[in-house]
Amino acid sequence: MDRPGRSGIPQVVVVGAATRDLDPADPRGWRAGGGVSYGALLLARVGLRVGAVVGLDAAGAAAGEPSMLRAAGVEVVPIPLRRGPVFENREGPSGRRQRCLERSDALPPDALPPAWRDAPAFLFAPVAGELGPGWSAVPGDAALVALGWQGLLRGLVPGRAPRRLVPRRGPLQARADVTALSREDLPADAQRHPGEWLDRLLTRPGQAIAVTAGAAGGVLLWRSAPGRLQGRRWGAVAPRRVVDPTGAGDVFLAALLAARLVLGSAPEAFPATLRFAATAASLSVEADGLAGVPDLAAIRRRLGEVRRLGEVRRS
Repeated sequence: MDRPGRSGIPQVVVVGAATRDLDPADPRGWRAGGGVSYGALLLARVGLRVGAVVGLDAAGAAAGEPSMLRAAGVEVVPIPLRRGPVFENREGPSGRRQRCLERSDALPPDALPPAWRDAPAFLFAPVAGELGPGWSAVPGDAALVALGWQGLLRGLVPGRAPRRLVPRRGPLQARADVTALSREDLPADAQRHPGEWLDRLLTRPGQAIAVTAGAAGGVLLWRSAPGRLQGRRWGAVAPRRVVDPTGAGDVFLAALLAARLVLGSAPEAFPATLRFAATAASLSVEADGLAGVPDLAAIRRRLGEVRRLGEVRRS
């Protein structure tokens, strides 16, 4: 993958708090996660130069997290948090049941190294509302900005399941060039026809929102011109097996951002960028946690397999 950007400055800056997700199989009783971890790791493994501002509570910092990011070449700026996000995730026949055990302190915008403000791309990856509106003024006017919106749409009370908040336009979503959220994050009346509901949230030409729907793929909506909204559906890429769906949406958004950096943001490139992102997300569920985040070679192999399978089915 080509590498746009100036030497010494990350091509992509990823910001968010690392979660500690309870895991009895881990000797520590938890494993590291969060959009900042999944996003930064994917971007580094596809060949981009990545800087990550990572909020860490005392347990995460003492354990040497995020070691996997550093091993992949990510330049990590750890930000100590008195409270960091802790979740319990349980998968069942009806889907995931999540419980918040601890909320997160906010990450201040001045935690970003000053030189990183000139980065050509940013991925805001909150998981527990830790990124305030001040972060919207950090990227330069020409920077490509992606936002994982789900992390701002959770009402968190320790000991309880997260409460869904209604998506509303705010400074971070207004600044983002591409925003991602799950169909389940939308109000019930908007899940069947998201375009009608999200139309008011896309105000700038070129601004886009990706609504993911798991095994059903998803839809990308974008403002092509004032008063004109367009959409394109994509199909999910079937994984060989599903081991752990945690982080699939984060991987999808990071891969979408990477592809847009290389292929551009013109609508003609959307089919290729969506295929790339869907393939990366599919691969990510085939192993536990961060171990499932694929590299560029794995994504290319799976893309080739899917293409050949499609050719067989058409013949």
